[in-house]
Amino acid sequence: MKKGVFITIEGGEGAGKSTLIERLSNKMLQRGKSVITTREPGGIPIAEQIRAVILDRKHVTMDARTEALLYAAARRQHLVEKVLPALEQGQIVICDRFVDSSLAYQGHARGLGMDEVWAINQFAIQELMPDLTIYMDVSPEVGLERIAQASDREINRLDLEKRSFHEKVREGYMRLLHQNPNRMVLINAEQSPDLVFNDVLTAIDARFAGFFAIDV
Repeated sequence: MKKGVFITIEGGEGAGKSTLIERLSNKMLQRGKSVITTREPGGIPIAEQIRAVILDRKHVTMDARTEALLYAAARRQHLVEKVLPALEQGQIVICDRFVDSSLAYQGHARGLGMDEVWAINQFAIQELMPDLTIYMDVSPEVGLERIAQASDREINRLDLEKRSFHEKVREGYMRLLHQNPNRMVLINAEQSPDLVFNDVLTAIDARFAGFFAIDV
């Protein structure tokens, strides 16, 4: 039985998820919490190998359904090998992307259908969903410009998609926010990193009052 807390961070390309996760993890560790951070696709060797296939810039001919299935396969292995054991031990798990990414990217932006992609992922996750999902909202213009200016970030296959694709991704996330108001919280990721971080801490404190005891 799950004893820990599962928090996922979502957002389009260039939303600043990695920076947020590092700061959030450090804050929780300072508060004496047992926390691990991970990412999708990836987090464990098998899933990292699948990630390399999915994001390889040479694989531009990858079929959309193949892509969706690969994400679900990586997600399953990641869950059973890393996420579920940590939750069973009572840890806080902060994950960069989860099933919402598949719904927004493959379900909506690729046009496969959110219901269809959800069905694939139900088989993979066995009804495990995050306790809280932070959606980092950024316009494609701002997000892609951040990526272009980041010297330490490798450009992957998704970064090469047209702006219209990233606009559809954002549309997909907005649909998910509307459908899941009790689980998902929108954060304006075009603010300064400090303002973003404070908004996220406020959202976590509101959702888990007294659990994290994080000063905002």
